[in-house]
Amino acid sequence: MGIQEPQNAAAIRREETRRRAVRHAGNPKDMVDRQELYDALYERHTRQVQDRLDAAHVAIAGLGGLGSTIAVALTRIGVGHLHLVDFDRVDMSNLNRQQYFLRDLGRLKTEALQGNLAQINPFIDVRIDSVAVDEHNVASLFADDDIIAEAFDVPENKSILVNGVLEHLPDAKLLSASGMAGFGSANSIVTRRVSEGFYFCGDGVTAPTPGNGLMAPRVGVVACHEANMITRLILGQDEA
Repeated sequence: MGIQEPQNAAAIRREETRRRAVRHAGNPKDMVDRQELYDALYERHTRQVQDRLDAAHVAIAGLGGLGSTIAVALTRIGVGHLHLVDFDRVDMSNLNRQQYFLRDLGRLKTEALQGNLAQINPFIDVRIDSVAVDEHNVASLFADDDIIAEAFDVPENKSILVNGVLEHLPDAKLLSASGMAGFGSANSIVTRRVSEGFYFCGDGVTAPTPGNGLMAPRVGVVACHEANMITRLILGQDEA
């Protein structure tokens, strides 16, 4: 029988393997020319639409299943300025629904997602803040953002962000979400306008329970509702 490797040594070895994978991924800007990438976007969206997407400034608060999927969708359509806010690190329980990979385990979600988005479009401006959002920093954190997507798991955190934006940043567009757990019908998920500049996505009811937890498909539907409403707002469509 061989000698079993100490648990901490095995963990260190796995972490070094992940770091080597990240180091050897290459610079995304060496893989594609900006003009080539944007010519493809112009072909799909038209130059007029793409220019408006490129000029937009969107913040995403919370980079779990909702936020990371919103970020991927907006990056794929070429939203030019993204602001990613989260204090957490990637762990194994995130991989069932969030836009991370094994190589990201242990990394700050802001840094990991910033790197993953660069593999889609390395020419987007992605700003990160690896901090927790609280009632004292909402106004300063999001002062430069036109649209703010709330993508937290904890109801109290949702309330802090929503109340803070409505009070201190009345000119910003705000999206919030609730009710996305399990594998119920996606047809119950909706986008509705709560008030001028404030939108809600989800079914508003379904919370995680044993056997009916957060799963990638339904969380992804809500995330794409948020991303689609953000796109509509950027392009001047304010009806849900």
